[in-house]
Amino acid sequence: MIGASREMVRRHGGWWVANAVVSALVMVFLLAPVLAVIPLSFSSGTFLHYPLPGLSLRWYDEVLASGPWRRALMNSLIVASSSAALASVLGISAALGISRLSGKLATALTAFLLAPMIAPVIIVAFGLFILFSQFGLVATYTGLILAHTLVATPMVLITVSAALRTLDPRLARASASLGASPVRGFFTVTLPLILPGVLSGVLLAFVTSFDEIVLTLFISGPEQRTLPRYIFENLRENIDPSIIVVSTFLVVFAAVLLFVMQALRGRAGTA
Repeated sequence: MIGASREMVRRHGGWWVANAVVSALVMVFLLAPVLAVIPLSFSSGTFLHYPLPGLSLRWYDEVLASGPWRRALMNSLIVASSSAALASVLGISAALGISRLSGKLATALTAFLLAPMIAPVIIVAFGLFILFSQFGLVATYTGLILAHTLVATPMVLITVSAALRTLDPRLARASASLGASPVRGFFTVTLPLILPGVLSGVLLAFVTSFDEIVLTLFISGPEQRTLPRYIFENLRENIDPSIIVVSTFLVVFAAVLLFVMQALRGRAGTA
């Protein structure tokens, strides 16, 4: 009996080690291309190559003091924040409406609302360009925000719909029986319970808009140049470590957002 137990422990230990090795290799495969560029941002040279000629913060100083980089960052923050706000309203409203339906109608509506995320972005961008050009929305902040909202709304819809599935519908009926209006019942009962899902959706919508490049190339003008578009233009014209500095900032920013989303997901799981 003792020998069988030892054999089982040995087999389970070997399986755990194999899983750990495979997981580590996958992490290296996924993260190595991202992490490999970070040391280049500290290069004292003007070309992107290894080994580094020396260490310097000159490119960080250049990016932080550069007016075009700051304007591009500000445009990205304005567009992403506005798009995330609009997407949260639309996504939450759509999720609440679909949660009250069932059968093929709910499935069809969900598929229709998720279409911008499924369809090739180049097709969506070209269609929006033709549509917005008829209304004078091309090369405007309004057009760019609306375009980003279109692709960001499905992110909110997915996370809020998942949160609503875990919500007991009797709670809303109980609040109504106590005299609460639908609006008050939503803000006092439903929203606090699905808040982690809502915040996760808003963060996903923000990141989707912040990183969007194809729609931006079609819809934006020179005044609406966002950070991804400015990086793209610099890659075509002049490659220097300043682009790697901005990329490093974006990697750190994405890591922080990922940590926040995981914390929200853990809070939703323990709620």
